[in-house]
Amino acid sequence: MIEIILQAERALAVGQLDQAERLYRQAADADPLNAIAVVGLARVALDRGDERTARSLAKRALAIDPENSTAQRLVERLEEVMRFRGEEPPADAAQETSLPPPVSTQAHERRSLLDRIRRRR
Repeated sequence: MIEIILQAERALAVGQLDQAERLYRQAADADPLNAIAVVGLARVALDRGDERTARSLAKRALAIDPENSTAQRLVERLEEVMRFRGEEPPADAAQETSLPPPVSTQAHERRSLLDRIRRRR
């Protein structure tokens, strides 16, 4: 399992978000109590600009492992950003038990293309 997490970390570090998500999801599906894999999915969501999903996944990781400092910092940071924008962080309903569906590759490819265009300017 650790090798899958390490592969996911490497993929995330170089911006291969689809690969990182696939690997983190594989680890989380194999071990639903793997808070590291769930935090990894939160980081992928954050890199894609999906702050609400990132916060939800980080909260899920905290439910699994309340002492996970990465998940704690991620939740705190995202809630601070939401409050700064004047948004109220969503009230925590019943803890989610399933992972969100994978991000559409097509939508991600569109965002990727837009990101590359923006970087050229």
